[in-house]
This record gives sequence, structure tokens and C-alpha cells, in this order.
Amino acid sequence: MLISPAFAQATSSSPGSDLMAFLPMVAIFVVFYFLLIRPQQKRSKETKAMLSSLQKGDEVVTAGGIVGRVTKLTDAYATVEVATNVEMTVQRSAISLMLPKGTIKTL
Repeated sequence: MLISPAFAQATSSSPGSDLMAFLPMVAIFVVFYFLLIRPQQKRSKETKAMLSSLQKGDEVVTAGGIVGRVTKLTDAYATVEVATNVEMTVQRSAISLMLPKGTIKTL
């Protein structure tokens, strides 16, 4: 035969080598937690607080970029006045940003 058989080399297993094998996986999880998961949870908490503190008369921007003033609120929906005598009913979750008072007048 021209090709000789290859045999696996026996490795010595020490208790420290098992920990070293999982260390990169743990490090990747920690990086993902601090760079992706934690900021997303913080942003979600801030959005939920903003939507719960929404009141009649607040100036808002919807997810579609429409600017208006809240005229009526229910548990799931908000009525937003986008122009004089023009109102739209949107889901509360579609409101993405609350603007400072008086912003609409400056536009």
C-alpha cells in the first residue's frame, strides 16, 4: 500500500483544558449581552414608559414619520391631529417619539 493509515493522537485531558474550551463561548456571550441584548432591553423599557405617560395634547411622531398632536387616547389607540380638522387613529405602539411642546408651530 502506498498510503499509510493515520491514527489519532492521544490527548491528555486535564481539568483546566475543559474550562479553556468553553471560555471563548462564554466571552462571546458576554460581549453579545453588553453590546446587543442589554441596550435593546433599555430602549424597550424607555419606549414602554413613554407610551404609558402619553397624554392628550402631547406632540408626537409616528413610526411613519407623521407629526401631530394627540387629541384622544384609549388603551390601544391614539387619535392624532395632523392638520386642522384632520385626525388619524393610530396604534399606541406606532408612536415612536414624543416631541417637546411647541415643536409643531416651528415646522
